[in-house]
Amino acid sequence: MHVVSRPSWDVYFMELALVVAKRSTCLRQKVGAIIVKDRRILATGYNGAPSGMAHCLDIGCLREKLGVPSGERQELCRGLHAEQNAIIQAAKFGICIDGATMYTTHCPCITCAKMIINAGIKRVVYGKKYADKRGLELLKEAGIEVVYLPIEKLLTKS
Repeated sequence: MHVVSRPSWDVYFMELALVVAKRSTCLRQKVGAIIVKDRRILATGYNGAPSGMAHCLDIGCLREKLGVPSGERQELCRGLHAEQNAIIQAAKFGICIDGATMYTTHCPCITCAKMIINAGIKRVVYGKKYADKRGLELLKEAGIEVVYLPIEKLLTKS
């Protein structure tokens, strides 16, 4: 009998978030997010400019031009974060994400953490640490289960 090793659900969905991140138009980081409930994907998002607007890939990155460090001066960025886009996609199509899990390739920033909390997401699985720890602290303070699943480990198993 041939035994096939299957990934855990967390690994499976994090690997899918990595695929979603490939659509990112950010020049700095490729980030993907997936919202899942009852092992079903409800919404996805990647970081990039609002729909129909020019992407940083096409016109450049102001934060890069100004030398702004990661995690700072987010208001200068024309793009939305992957987590924001996934939540917005669910809202746009009337999909309830209350009680869901979000898989995101990077730890959510504080702005995304606030949106995650108010959207009713109960669990966040992330793959890369972020310079600003306030988002992670806020999620934990809100009682959201937070799981670190290092992307580096996933990439070495592939």
